[in-house]
Amino acid sequence: MTGAGTGPVYAAVLCAGAAAWLLAGRDRDLRRGRLMFAGGAVDPGRPGVLGERGVALARERLRGRLRRAWLCMPLAVLVAVLGESVLPLVAGAVAVPLVGRRLRAGERGRQRKRRADAVVALCGAVAGELRAGRQPGQALITAAAGTGGLGAAEAEAMAAARFGGDVPEALRRAAGEPGAEGLVGVAACWRVAVDGGAGLAAGLDRLESALRAERDERENLRTQLTGAWATVALLALLPLAGLLIGTALGAGPLRVLLHTPAGLGCLLVGGLLEGAGLFWARRIVRHGEGS
Repeated sequence: MTGAGTGPVYAAVLCAGAAAWLLAGRDRDLRRGRLMFAGGAVDPGRPGVLGERGVALARERLRGRLRRAWLCMPLAVLVAVLGESVLPLVAGAVAVPLVGRRLRAGERGRQRKRRADAVVALCGAVAGELRAGRQPGQALITAAAGTGGLGAAEAEAMAAARFGGDVPEALRRAAGEPGAEGLVGVAACWRVAVDGGAGLAAGLDRLESALRAERDERENLRTQLTGAWATVALLALLPLAGLLIGTALGAGPLRVLLHTPAGLGCLLVGGLLEGAGLFWARRIVRHGEGS
């Protein structure tokens, strides 16, 4: 009777602790995000003033990523209550930073893709502005204002174009941002046009075509690898499906895994094999993407 009465109290205490931890972590990450973006996210319409749009976007991304990473803790609390063990809580605490790291990597990949798309759009927009009769510097400023997406990498090049600086060098430095590598070609076209008198618009058109073809090839390869990623995810979920089936049949797999020496040994070996399999499958897929 005592064990049955303490179960709900134990679950309530664990849930309250997880909620408090989540709120504290969220406030800390939001403060960090405000400090980080206070020095970089500048509204192009108001130089030197923090852009409200950038702050709102950063806050929303931090909240969304944090909420998804901390979903590990309620799941760990549920498994801990059902299995009457603290091991799932330890696993959940370990999983939170790992999941957060994976989510941050995904966000960096999306930012890289957005920058690459912005570089392609910038090439076409600058070429169009040049054909409309604008000077190169003014064409770059107008095109960048219309396309956007390069973030801080764009600011130095725009300042060089506006105040007569070394635009090709600024573009080469901006190309150091992940996804903005195509700006190296823009810098080369700009240098050739200035030094040799070649047509900048024609060079940018050819560069845009090359970058667009490379992007389409990457998208095609990513589409072909979608099936491989789905297979990896399915294989990763099979142990969970086995636990659910065992629980439905009344076999009590959680009690066996968490409270018997043989179960703990199976849990350790199975976890290691699961991690090794996921790592190896991810490496194979990544190799296919890199090739």
